[in-house]
Amino acid sequence: MSDALARSADAGAATPPRPNSVVAVLALAGIVVSLMQTLVIPIVPELPRLLDASASNAAWAVTATLLAAAVATPVVGRLGDMFGKRRMLLVSIALLVSGSVVAALSDSLVPMIVGRTLQGLAAAVVPLGISIMRDALPADRLAGSTALMSASLGVGGALGLPAAAFIADRWDWHLLFWVSAALGAVALLLVLLIVPESKVRTGGRFDGVGALGLSAGLVTLLLAVSKGGDWGWTGGTTLGLGAAAVLILLGWGRWELRSRQPLVDLRTTAKPQVLFTNLASVALGFSMFAMSLVLPQLLQLPGQTGYGLGRSMLTVGLVLAPQGLVMMAMSAVSAKVTKAEGPKVTLMIGALIVAAGYGLNILLMSEVWHLVLVSCVIGAGIGFTYGALPALIMGAVDPSQTGAANSLNTLMRSLGTSFASALAGVILAQMTTDFGGHALPSENGFKVVMAIGAGAALLALAVAAFIPRHRPADAAPAADGPARAAEVAAAKA
Repeated sequence: MSDALARSADAGAATPPRPNSVVAVLALAGIVVSLMQTLVIPIVPELPRLLDASASNAAWAVTATLLAAAVATPVVGRLGDMFGKRRMLLVSIALLVSGSVVAALSDSLVPMIVGRTLQGLAAAVVPLGISIMRDALPADRLAGSTALMSASLGVGGALGLPAAAFIADRWDWHLLFWVSAALGAVALLLVLLIVPESKVRTGGRFDGVGALGLSAGLVTLLLAVSKGGDWGWTGGTTLGLGAAAVLILLGWGRWELRSRQPLVDLRTTAKPQVLFTNLASVALGFSMFAMSLVLPQLLQLPGQTGYGLGRSMLTVGLVLAPQGLVMMAMSAVSAKVTKAEGPKVTLMIGALIVAAGYGLNILLMSEVWHLVLVSCVIGAGIGFTYGALPALIMGAVDPSQTGAANSLNTLMRSLGTSFASALAGVILAQMTTDFGGHALPSENGFKVVMAIGAGAALLALAVAAFIPRHRPADAAPAADGPARAAEVAAAKA
């Protein structure tokens, strides 16, 4: 039996993966998963009526996805390192398809929350895809491919919004989830047919206690952050959850440091390159949310306010759609800069472009073309940063830890976005103007949020300056594609 396994492994090694096909399929999977982030945006105001639920309860259709994604991302990344990244990629896409079908069949709140939770559990697809690329692609293809894969998060979100708005305006809202299920099924089939399994695995025993501890800490933290506005920031529930999150995460950190096979290797995350990259990711995630909050509201608020543009949700989607194309184009430029100067420089350039975009938005916000221009400038900066982050992470960790390290970095961006959502919500709730007896966010409130977004991008720039500088030749991820994968597999045999 061992001879058969050896022959099978040799046969697989003799048939190299097709880089273009692998990259295209993985990027498609990333785009499909990122669609779920914008899928429900056009119907969020209608969810209470559609699901026969209160507004606060209907909001769980969004919150459940956030919580599930936060829990799944680091756990699935670690499982990918242990048992196979392609295997966990397939599981994640299957969960997306299952969740989409459940949501498509739902007419009440509980099945919708179940479906959206299953969709959220697919959030690890992008970091898993990046990790597969490290193991399967030649080194000279890695920088551009991982930049494209990382940018797929924004591309899917930007392109999905106008498509979702178009469908919701003209057909039954259930079709949104049937389309998601169909796209997920296509991605699942293509991954099965084209994407190779990585031979780089850690094996060992899964840290179940660590997974439970991190999940509990993240859920309590994100519940406090995401629902604090509804519950009251000084209310007992919010403060209690916040305190519980701190205690749980401290206890989890102590457990991880003592564990022989931790879920997250905290000693690796303390390396300067990993630590400062993750801190910069939190700041970038914080910065990027400001645009997705401010621009849609400016476009949709009534023109009589003096600063709103009175446009439809479909127009919002069309205004933001070019950003996705710009991000995709900039991922190639990002890869070239990374090869020439190293990913640290690429990250700093991207953060500076994002900050400039927000500064431009403070000055230009009175015409539709102003917001198209601003979204494209910020999208260009995001394209740079999304390309640099995985290169920095993979350049500092062992190939056997790639899935967990990339997933943790993705989680850091998500945490930044969640914190930004809470802070922006407080600012816009406090800085209001009266419009026909209704309180609406004021123009100055939007400008403050944009200024904070610019400040967060500049903070990311400052943090990135502390990342150790390497020669461009060393800046690419440390693995040398399939050859390195075979070497690691042989060493573990």
